[in-house]
Amino acid sequence: MYGNNGLLLTWEAEMTQKVLYSVLEYQEKIIKLKLKLILDVIQSNNSLLIIYDFKKIGFKSLQHLLERLFSLFSDTIQLPKQYCWEIPVCYDAYFGIDLDEITQKTTLSKEEIIQLHTAPTYQVFSIGFLPGFLYLGGLDKRLHIDRKSTPRLEVKKGAVGIGGMQTGIYPKTSPGGWQIIGNSPLNFFDVSNEKPCFAKAGDFIKFVAVSLEEYHEIAAAVENGKYTVKSTIC
Repeated sequence: MYGNNGLLLTWEAEMTQKVLYSVLEYQEKIIKLKLKLILDVIQSNNSLLIIYDFKKIGFKSLQHLLERLFSLFSDTIQLPKQYCWEIPVCYDAYFGIDLDEITQKTTLSKEEIIQLHTAPTYQVFSIGFLPGFLYLGGLDKRLHIDRKSTPRLEVKKGAVGIGGMQTGIYPKTSPGGWQIIGNSPLNFFDVSNEKPCFAKAGDFIKFVAVSLEEYHEIAAAVENGKYTVKSTIC
């Protein structure tokens, strides 16, 4: 039980694609049931929080109902199409305010950090703690570095950071404790769009390094509504 109207389903405490796909599959099953007594389903790396109408059903009754219904959906559910999104990032020292600290802690050069960060194709494991904040898995182990001991009161919108074994992007200016290595000029959450966040859990992200001049050109295009985020179906 989670609060007075939440049921929390948990999986193994590991950040793997196997666990992620199992979580997403269960989420799809719940959505396909279209039960009016379920108000929301919130996904994380290894859990689903089911928010339900406690006036219509109790915790134990919902638990038993889901167990019975899931047995009817034993076959694998087809997940929504997954997209790979190309994200431009400027790693210039103006934005990469923690690059010097990371070079000291890892003995990697700035060029090596950028190369290691842009090499993988990352997967979106969840979206939070801010709307549109993408938690990405697949970071090279050589870049695993602890969050800052004292979080900053202000991290700029678009900041690309490293926190432990993950990398992510701040969709808006906010406090934060991740190590900042660059900035993307894109909007990652816009309530005026039909889909406020273009990416979803299960999608993939590919970072592409751009110069400071290219960054400002893209930022201007985004501001004028003339930039489309590049994507391919995975």
